[in-house]
Amino acid sequence: HKVKKMLKKYIFSISLILTVLFQGCSDNKEKSATASSVNDLVSKNEYVLTGIDNKQYIVSKEGEGFVLKGSKDKIVIFDIFATWCPPCRATAKHLTSIQNKYKDDVIVIGITIEDSIENSKLEEFSKKYDASYILVNSKQNRRLSDAIVKELNLGDRYPIPTMAMYKDAKLVNHYVGATQEEFIDSDIKSALGR
Repeated sequence: HKVKKMLKKYIFSISLILTVLFQGCSDNKEKSATASSVNDLVSKNEYVLTGIDNKQYIVSKEGEGFVLKGSKDKIVIFDIFATWCPPCRATAKHLTSIQNKYKDDVIVIGITIEDSIENSKLEEFSKKYDASYILVNSKQNRRLSDAIVKELNLGDRYPIPTMAMYKDAKLVNHYVGATQEEFIDSDIKSALGR
């Protein structure tokens, strides 16, 4: 009986120590993640992105939509992609065609979900797959893409490419997977009233 009582105390002590230890680890991770992301933020609803052209692009969440600073009355297409993704590669030339066709009315921004990718890889992607539109490579990419996908209700494990088209922070339409240029073009004409 005495051994049983000591065993219970021992198990209780170990459980208590492990609980305190693991609680401390998770708290530290949360605090350091919060501290580092606060330094990168302008505000909770703003995303500062750096393009491979070294220009800064500021995107704000307004209501349920997103708007690129300086794009009033323009359509902004956010293309969430990865350089290794075959459908993303196929979509790039369609987005370039759209960007060229509607250069005064449409802005296409490619947001890679690849963390810590080198700009040279994005430049190579741009040349090889004719992605002649804004490509951003920033610590804010994942945060923005997750926020867009959350508003689209696509879940945590969303497919790529995922594109979201906005005009003045209002969702025009979104597309999942390789999408034919004609569908995107039709939505643009409708949003522009043509």
